[in-house]
Amino acid sequence: MKLCILGTGYVGLVAGACFAEVGNAVTCVDRKSERIDALQAGRIPFYEPGLPELVDVNRREGRLRFTASPASAIAEASMHFIATGTPTGATGATDLTEVLGAAQEIGRHIRADCVVVNKSTVPVGGSEQIRSVIREELARRGLELRVDVVSNPEFMKEGDAVKDFMRPDRIVIGADSERAIEQMRAPNRPQ
Repeated sequence: MKLCILGTGYVGLVAGACFAEVGNAVTCVDRKSERIDALQAGRIPFYEPGLPELVDVNRREGRLRFTASPASAIAEASMHFIATGTPTGATGATDLTEVLGAAQEIGRHIRADCVVVNKSTVPVGGSEQIRSVIREELARRGLELRVDVVSNPEFMKEGDAVKDFMRPDRIVIGADSERAIEQMRAPNRPQ
């Protein structure tokens, strides 16, 4: 399966490397070109045991790519993961700028029905905001595509993230579509 991960922070990079390890073709996208340059050179921006080796092997075998240009990564993928930052603002509200920006990019570049998986921490109603932004972009393009938005929070511990992702003690999927839930099972199956 072709996957696009938007955001190469802790959650996005671990998810991308682990999905590639089980046989998926994964492209990780980040708007920070210096981060992409570092990843392409094999430099991981944080310490996580086992992650550098996973990234290295899967890059060399062609299952894991990095880019600062979302257009082709999004257009080629059948499932998109939003794993961007959601900092807390001065008032205590969650800043959804990056999450909604990722949703906007998805809406601008998808070519077919797809599933969008939100792994970022968002308040209640976040999935509907993501869906709305994608629909607005599709409407601007004159397209009607089926886009299922799924919530799939991460429960990774720093220092054990690779192990936690590959052998989770729980998986939470929030969706209003059986089709989306079934597709969520597919990326974890070896190809």
